[in-house]
Amino acid sequence: MEIQLIKQQAETAVRELLEASALHAGDILVIGCSSSEIVGETIGHGSSFDTAAEVFATVMPILKEKGIFLAAQCCEHLNRALIIERACAEKYGLEEVCVVPQPKAGGSFATAAWQGFSSPVAVEHIRAHAGLDIGGTLIGMHLRDVAVPVRLSVSRVGEAILLAARTRPKFIGGCRAKYE
Repeated sequence: MEIQLIKQQAETAVRELLEASALHAGDILVIGCSSSEIVGETIGHGSSFDTAAEVFATVMPILKEKGIFLAAQCCEHLNRALIIERACAEKYGLEEVCVVPQPKAGGSFATAAWQGFSSPVAVEHIRAHAGLDIGGTLIGMHLRDVAVPVRLSVSRVGEAILLAARTRPKFIGGCRAKYE
């Protein structure tokens, strides 16, 4: 698949999710990205660092412009740890763990994030405000409690299935409660 189309699909997905989620500067967007799935292979069996790096290079400037933190989910070999900027870890009081992702242990997208961030750290847990799952990477564990699916105009990045979610606060209080 042509890399320009992949980049266009990734850009469209991020822009539409940001609009639908109404994220604010300082919020977190988690992205799980299987470069294997993007290029038409089975997740974990056809990693393409070049493809993942292009996706990262496409979405990162958009997030940076809006002041949104990116949390890049690692693969199962690193227990789906996340690569974030140190400033994000400090803002949210997240505990750093010692690991550096590699394409075959952490995944190509997380490796691209590690190389592309100014001060990368790895953490085990996060409660992101929205998320993109590119290729069935199972990001749900990293979202806040009430995740709401977001339908985008694109349903794939390359050959990978694309799912998006935003989160909202819980409704509490029962039938007498009023909500904004």
